[in-house]
Amino acid sequence: MFSSFFKSPKWRILAWGGLVFILSLNLFQTILNVKFNEWYRSFYDMGGNIDKHTIDDFYKQISLFFWISLWFVISVVAERYLTRVWVLKWREAMTFSYIKFWRKVENDIEGSSQRIQEDIYRFTKTLEDVGMKIVYAFMTLFAFIPILWGLSKGINLPYIGDIPGVLVWIALIVSIGGLAVSWFVGRYLPRLEYNNQKVEAAFRKELVFAEEDKQNYGNEYKINSLFDKLKFNYNKLFLHYLYFDVWLNTYSRILMVVPYLMIGPGLFTKAITLGVLIQTANAFNKVRVSFSVFTNNWTTITELRSIHMRLREFEKNIGYDPKIALQNEI
Repeated sequence: MFSSFFKSPKWRILAWGGLVFILSLNLFQTILNVKFNEWYRSFYDMGGNIDKHTIDDFYKQISLFFWISLWFVISVVAERYLTRVWVLKWREAMTFSYIKFWRKVENDIEGSSQRIQEDIYRFTKTLEDVGMKIVYAFMTLFAFIPILWGLSKGINLPYIGDIPGVLVWIALIVSIGGLAVSWFVGRYLPRLEYNNQKVEAAFRKELVFAEEDKQNYGNEYKINSLFDKLKFNYNKLFLHYLYFDVWLNTYSRILMVVPYLMIGPGLFTKAITLGVLIQTANAFNKVRVSFSVFTNNWTTITELRSIHMRLREFEKNIGYDPKIALQNEI
């Protein structure tokens, strides 16, 4: 899955070069997010001390916001376009690497055509999506943990107020706890997704055969039978996602108010300004969301794990050997 793109003499320059360039754009976006965080403090502090500022100061802040936003939009659009092209090339490398082995197999497992045509695309696309979020999360942590550590000095609560970097520790603890609960609540989802793809493949296969031969395929009884299996699997999957979504959305809503509960009282004692409160809440949520990257993307990760299971099964069926595949390209 990886060697056909990242180790191949034909593709490795594009694979690694594209990855480095995409990561550089992610780093640039992280730097701009730090600039946004600083802007929040300046802008809201200006609003809290309006007598000390003029309308020109207001327009300068708005102008700065648009200038940062311009570069942010450019970097995001460029990253999205280049990533889509890069993922397509990865799909091409995997597809033709598999096909050389697949041609020699006499007995295919179910849905071989789907695994080549659809699962490879979904694997590369989903892995890119999750992978970039994880990389972006680590970059955000690297940039915002020092900021949040410094802002933690504004905490004036019993017992925890004297703990250095208390907001960072709280973000870490609640994120690890959330990940543990998410793993427990969603532990059945990967296998259910895998089973769901199998019944989808069987239903699709019957319809494809019926396109060429409606006399022997696609009869009403067979279609109804296959669709009943499909409905059974979907209803089971939806039920498991129901209680998982209840947990995940409740968890996310509660955590949104945590920084305000922690540092908000300081606003009334004039220990902090409004700008510091907004900056702290923004920094805390950046760190907390980054720590929770696996929890917040659990559905996508579940889908990725099920696709990986199908492709690994397909590789065993066709006798795929990365070393032989690379030797054939030399």
